[in-house]
Amino acid sequence: MVKAVRFVGGSPVLRWEDIDVGSPKEGEILVKNQALNPNFHGVNSMSYIQGMGAVGVVIALGSGITAIKVGDLVAYYDGYPEGVFAEEQILPADKVVLVPPSVDPITASSALVKEMATRLLLHKCSKDEAGLTQLSSTVEDVFSSGDLPRAVETLANMKHCLSAVGEVTEFANIRKQLEVLEDRLDSMVQPRLTDALRDRKVDVAQEMRSNLNRIGRFKSLELQYSKVHLKPIKHLWEDFELRQHANKVSNEKIEVERLSSANDLQLNSSPISFSRWLPSFYDKLLLYLEQEWKWCVLAFPEEYKTLVPNLVIETMSAIGANFVSSINLAAGEAVPETKTLAKGILDISTGDLSKGVKVQTKHLDALIELHNTTGSFARNIQHLFSDTGLQVMLDVLKAIYRPFESFKRRYGQMERAVLSVEIAGLDLRGAAITLVGVQGVELRETVGRMEECIPQIILLLEAAVERCINFTGGSEADELILALDDVMLQYISTLQDNLKSLRALCGLDADAVGSKKEMESDRREGASNSRKVDFMSNEEEWSFVQGALQILTVADCLTSRSSVFEASLKATLARLRTNLSFSVFGSSLNQNQSHAANDDGSGQVAVTGRAALDVAAVRLIGVPEKARKLLNLLKQSKDPQFHALPVASQRVTAFADAVNELVYDVLVSKVRQHFNDDLSRLPIWSSVEEHSARPLPIFSADPQSYVTNVGEYLLTLPKQLELLAEGISKSDANADEAQYFATEWMPKVAEGATALYVEQLRGIHYISDRGAQQLSVDIEYLLSNVLSALSMPVPPVLATFYSCLSTPRNKLKELVKSDSGNLQLHLPTANLVCKMRRLSLE
Repeated sequence: MVKAVRFVGGSPVLRWEDIDVGSPKEGEILVKNQALNPNFHGVNSMSYIQGMGAVGVVIALGSGITAIKVGDLVAYYDGYPEGVFAEEQILPADKVVLVPPSVDPITASSALVKEMATRLLLHKCSKDEAGLTQLSSTVEDVFSSGDLPRAVETLANMKHCLSAVGEVTEFANIRKQLEVLEDRLDSMVQPRLTDALRDRKVDVAQEMRSNLNRIGRFKSLELQYSKVHLKPIKHLWEDFELRQHANKVSNEKIEVERLSSANDLQLNSSPISFSRWLPSFYDKLLLYLEQEWKWCVLAFPEEYKTLVPNLVIETMSAIGANFVSSINLAAGEAVPETKTLAKGILDISTGDLSKGVKVQTKHLDALIELHNTTGSFARNIQHLFSDTGLQVMLDVLKAIYRPFESFKRRYGQMERAVLSVEIAGLDLRGAAITLVGVQGVELRETVGRMEECIPQIILLLEAAVERCINFTGGSEADELILALDDVMLQYISTLQDNLKSLRALCGLDADAVGSKKEMESDRREGASNSRKVDFMSNEEEWSFVQGALQILTVADCLTSRSSVFEASLKATLARLRTNLSFSVFGSSLNQNQSHAANDDGSGQVAVTGRAALDVAAVRLIGVPEKARKLLNLLKQSKDPQFHALPVASQRVTAFADAVNELVYDVLVSKVRQHFNDDLSRLPIWSSVEEHSARPLPIFSADPQSYVTNVGEYLLTLPKQLELLAEGISKSDANADEAQYFATEWMPKVAEGATALYVEQLRGIHYISDRGAQQLSVDIEYLLSNVLSALSMPVPPVLATFYSCLSTPRNKLKELVKSDSGNLQLHLPTANLVCKMRRLSLE
């Protein structure tokens, strides 16, 4: 027994089985196969054992064999009586060819197949040439008879013969004749195919499909299928305009009758909007497609997966321009101004309308509503076409979303315009310069407006992010971030302008704009009774401080809210990075992700997961530059130092610094009033003791009012800060927080006060002994009674002023020289005091 490949039963099943070859008879040889030749004819034969050619070694001879001996290598073609796919085979001796021993069996087997194929081809071509000539001469008679099956058979044979003979010049006329005849046959098929498609005749449709396939005109079937079904679908689409027109005509008729008869006739209800009509269109279209899908499964079982999807693509192409126009007008109807003008978002974006007409939130909301309706239809189509290839599905979804493409390209521009309009609607008025007595109220009201608008701004930004995801699926995230950054920059610039107005209101900037002269005039009126009297009441003064402290909450709120929003925006980018991870080229989606596609280099996108076909992926796959730009942004967002709103983040920090500067300037404003330029020119510094004939007792000098007023302010400031902080924070703060607030700012104010004082002291050019005694008393009060009580460190410069001024003039030189190595004194300050007291250290 030996093994062989056998054909089993009525189905194409092959088995490796044992067979009994037997012994060779007269004129036969037994060959042990060494090289087999699989080929088309061999593997498709219906013999029990497959195969038609092989090379093997003779292992036994029948009687009457003289030209062949055992051990010879022989080759043969066309197994007898069965195929050659067996270990051993009995063959007629006259059917084999001796192979030289030097030739490898495999090489001999290959050469045998090529030779036989060449002989068969030559034989076949000679037959094809003769047949082609005969077919060309009789084909007109066949067409004249109107026998469609025969005409199809004739053209199929002509195509086959032309293919067999190749590009032969003598048959060029026949090739042209065939093209003309194919067109004639196509025109014969089309009426019958149209009737079959319209009346859903499965048998006829299949017959016409077979006819077109045989002559290589399947594309004609696709075109005719779409042509037949586009007409009823267009009628579904035109229903909206017909209803609108009918409503308009009816209302015009009623209006004419009402005017002529003076009857109070009611007009028909307003025409149905496109946004309300569109869902019903999609429902009807989906039902139509479902019916076609089921019918095509029966009629065209091999083509239904492309025929019906292609119908959707052709449908969206046919209604595309009108669809875009309808979307534009429907979005415009959301706002009365553009509705009256019968214009939409595209008209505003392209500048066709006056600059006063802006894109508003309602425009975008209406656009997103239409897009969501289309998205629901797209998901239903995905479910219906679940058996199709992913590339087909991608093409269909692109066609469905294509009417919104022009709007998505302008998304960043539209979102920036919407946010600008929304921010312009907020109350962001700066402070108005007003009369003394109500400036504190104006300060608090301005700060209150600034604080109230921050949560509103963040809500606007969050709404913009939500719109971007709903409308584009995140494909326009890069444009969104640019828009958000620009809008935040615009908003913070407004806040900065408000800060400038507040500084002017507080009289902090010498170059403040507006009515600064009026403020100075009001100050002079308030200070007319005494040169050292404050220019405003104590109550008004603390009102200013309260307003200044309240603006800190504006900076804190803006910083915290913007940080939280930016973190949320980064989280959104992270989700997009997960859902839309791109290849290194950025032209398509990465096949390793759930939302994925790749470019195989042929220019055809191969989508690797059905989940990849969401709104963003469908758009980005066709826009490689856009995808690459978004990819770069998503890569950057992984960096912990990444700022989603880089420019805005910097401006928020700058605004917080400006607020701290304003608060500081307000808190030290009272100190600045007393430590002004007049301090260095007080007459007391140069005064000389009067000599008397009688010795008078020496009394200790008291600190002057300028320093005691500052001291009282600094000593009462911590408690005032706590009370004001509690009032500003309301129920959200406790005493500990208020105390911490006071503790945070007191060192800054005290340090600023001493710095101002030292600056004025350095401006004294000459000081007498009496002046030095008085100034040392003033300094001692500030050091011992104020800074010590506030637990503030003593500045070395101020301590040096005190030491050098309290020391008698005749001992000052010794003090400075003796301390030069101990560094107890600030030597530059000590030298300055010596110069002020007209003392030379040389």
